[in-house]
Amino acid sequence: MDTKVWRAVGKYRKNKRTFTFTKEMIALKESHVRERIFSDLGSRHRVMRRNIEISEVIEIKPEEVASLELRTILGVESAIG
Repeated sequence: MDTKVWRAVGKYRKNKRTFTFTKEMIALKESHVRERIFSDLGSRHRVMRRNIEISEVIEIKPEEVASLELRTILGVESAIG
């Protein structure tokens, strides 16, 4: 199986406020990305799954990644410089 790069966009509610998020990650398929977002937001921000709304999950090319850490892992950008 070949891993792919994904970008997920959505929002979550906490304490009567709405926050938006964009996350990029490496996964095998879309369902893995959704599960990881629920897990990360739940553990880091204490948000229940029912308060998380993922509006889109799209597969992107490695060159389109904005995260410097992920670009380094993918080999698109060198860590030195």
